[in-house]
Amino acid sequence: MSQTEYPPFDPKGMPFRRLGPSGLRVSLLSLGGNLMLGDSFTGNAAKRLIQMAFENGINTFDTAETYANGKSELELGRVIKELGYKRTDLVVMTKIFWGIRDGPNDSGLSRKHILEGTQECLERLQMSYVDVIFAHRHDRTVPMEEIVRAFNYVIEKGWAFYWGTSAWPAQQIEEAHHIATKLNLVPPIAEQMLHNMFYRERPEKEYASLYEKYGYGTTIWSPLSGGVLTGKYNDGIPQGSRFSTESRRAALASPEGVAEINKVKELTKIAQSIDSTPTALALAWLAKNPNTSTIILGVSSAEQLLENLEALKVLPKIADEHLAQIEEILGNKPEAFPTYSRPALDTYGRH
Repeated sequence: MSQTEYPPFDPKGMPFRRLGPSGLRVSLLSLGGNLMLGDSFTGNAAKRLIQMAFENGINTFDTAETYANGKSELELGRVIKELGYKRTDLVVMTKIFWGIRDGPNDSGLSRKHILEGTQECLERLQMSYVDVIFAHRHDRTVPMEEIVRAFNYVIEKGWAFYWGTSAWPAQQIEEAHHIATKLNLVPPIAEQMLHNMFYRERPEKEYASLYEKYGYGTTIWSPLSGGVLTGKYNDGIPQGSRFSTESRRAALASPEGVAEINKVKELTKIAQSIDSTPTALALAWLAKNPNTSTIILGVSSAEQLLENLEALKVLPKIADEHLAQIEEILGNKPEAFPTYSRPALDTYGRH
C-alpha cells in the first residue's frame, strides 16, 4: 500500500456523538488501552484487536502516559502506523498526570509536566498531535490558573485540539471554567469518569449542573464494573478471571458483592427477554444516557470486543418499560439535589 492509499473507514452503523460542546465527533463505543495494550497484550494480538475495532466503526482510541508505564502509547502508535490508517480518520485521546519516572517534576499538573509530558506522549505515539488530552486527576498542589494556562498552551501549539478532566470533582471543573472564561482561555470540554449501573452518584448527580451549564461531555471507563455486569460471576468465579484473586473473591463474597450479583442475575433476565446479554444491556443502558459521549471498552480479546459491540443492536430495543424495570432492580438512582420553595402561608401570613 502506498503512502497515499489508506484503508477505508466504514462506520458500519456505529453512532457518532459530539464530545461535549465541541464539534469533535467520537464513536459511541471506543477502545481503551489500559487492559488491551502494554506488558500483557502486545504484538499481533494488539494489532488484530485495533484492526477489528476500526473495521467495526470504532474510530476513537484512549490511552494514558501511565498505562503500562508508557508502553500502551508505544503499542498504539506502532500499530496505527503499521496498519497505515489515515490520521484524520482517528480520534486519539491520552492522559497526563502520573509520569513514567520518579523525578519531582515528572508527575502532576505543573506547567512543566503538562508541556514536557505531552511532548513525550506524542513521541511514544509517533504522532504530531492528539485529539484530546485529559488531566488524569486534579492536582491540588498546583494553582488552577497554571493548569488552565498550560493546557491552553498545549492547544495553541497544536499538540492537542481539546482538553478534558478525569475523575475531577465538579467544584474543580467549575473553577477551571471560571478561570478560562475570565482569562479568555480554552476550557475543558469533557470528563473521563467511572460510570456504570452500580456507580451513579457522581456522574448522574454531582455533574448534573456541568451538563446543563457547559454541555460537558463524558468518556466513560469501567462501564461493566470490572466485569461484574457481564454476568460471568452469576454462578461463581471462573478460574483466571479478574476476581479470582483472594482479595477480590472476598469482595464478591461480601454482603455488598452478593447483592450486586443477585441484581445482575435479575438484569440477565431482562437481557434475555430482548435476545441479548447482560454485557450488551449494561453498555446500551449507558448509551441511553444523553450525556454519554463515548463508552470506553476495556477488552483484551476479539471475543470480548464482538460481545461488547452487540450493545449497538440492543440500544434500539430498550424501551421505557425496560428502563423502569432496570431502575427497580438497581434501586440506586441518585436523588436530585433538594429545592426549597416558599412554604404555604396561612391566612395570617404565617407558616
